[in-house]
Amino acid sequence: MKSNLKKLYILISRVILPLFYDKKYLTGRWFQNTSKGYQWAWRNFFFQKVIGFNKHVPWPVSHRSVIGNPQNLKFHVDDLGNFQHFGCYYQCYSGKIKLGKGTYIAPNVGLITANHDPLELDKHLDSKDIIIGENCWVGMNSTILPGVKLGPNTIVGAGSVVTKSFVSGKCILAGNPAKKIRDL
Repeated sequence: MKSNLKKLYILISRVILPLFYDKKYLTGRWFQNTSKGYQWAWRNFFFQKVIGFNKHVPWPVSHRSVIGNPQNLKFHVDDLGNFQHFGCYYQCYSGKIKLGKGTYIAPNVGLITANHDPLELDKHLDSKDIIIGENCWVGMNSTILPGVKLGPNTIVGAGSVVTKSFVSGKCILAGNPAKKIRDL
């Protein structure tokens, strides 16, 4: 009985959710052999598609996070979980953010592609892309600033502010400003 209800739930979700979300984001590991992805989509549906928080985003995303310009944010569909928790700020209105496959973004992380002009706070400086390699982990309450590139297998400790690139990867960064504290 329970199995049949789960199959019906998934079937209904496969029919209705593509009317509101781009189909390519309703694939991947969270939608195969599990209903977790569909649970996210339905949980976010009211706030996202009815109330309008992140309405412009074509994938299920928590209303407790901010996505600047979804066309400037690239990620693998298997990593949809990065958009299901609270407080993340993907500021990519003009600059691009690329998250490598298998990268984890913890809650309350800020990815900032453009800073305010210190002489005219109503204006922004030129944006610079952020590129995070595969299998990275950005810890809770961290900030990654414009132009930062992190190589594969980089861990950013909780509360860190990453102001420069670490393209070789395979390391642990921590602090403000973040420094390499250990190779992996």
